[in-house]
Amino acid sequence: MKLSKEAFITKIHLVISVIIVIPVSFIYGFNPSSQFDISLNTVDENNFFKAIMGLYIGFSLLWVFGIFKTKFLKSALLSNMIFMLGLGFGRLLSIFIDGTPTFGYTFGTAAELLLGFYGFWVINNKKVFLQKK
Repeated sequence: MKLSKEAFITKIHLVISVIIVIPVSFIYGFNPSSQFDISLNTVDENNFFKAIMGLYIGFSLLWVFGIFKTKFLKSALLSNMIFMLGLGFGRLLSIFIDGTPTFGYTFGTAAELLLGFYGFWVINNKKVFLQKK
């Protein structure tokens, strides 16, 4: 399957997001202490992280639909932009209020903001966004 330049520009951040978010969701859901300075001690804490895992997987499925089905592309682009910018700005707020987190979260902040702003650019680039493929 040959991907046009426009389709690549429009969808690459969705592909990158899925490749990163799915594995991170399973780490959050089953073993967050393996990668992050987190230790879950109660059923409620474990439940919270499993819910985050489900949320991440749910959004990732929408992004996969958007990659392969044109009718889901706009929803995938909008949700990805909001998801990434929401996480990125929340993490920035935490950095200012709480201090600098571990490298994984610091890198994640930059990556989320980059993907979010890239999505914003794609959505506002009418030439790319309005093309039907």
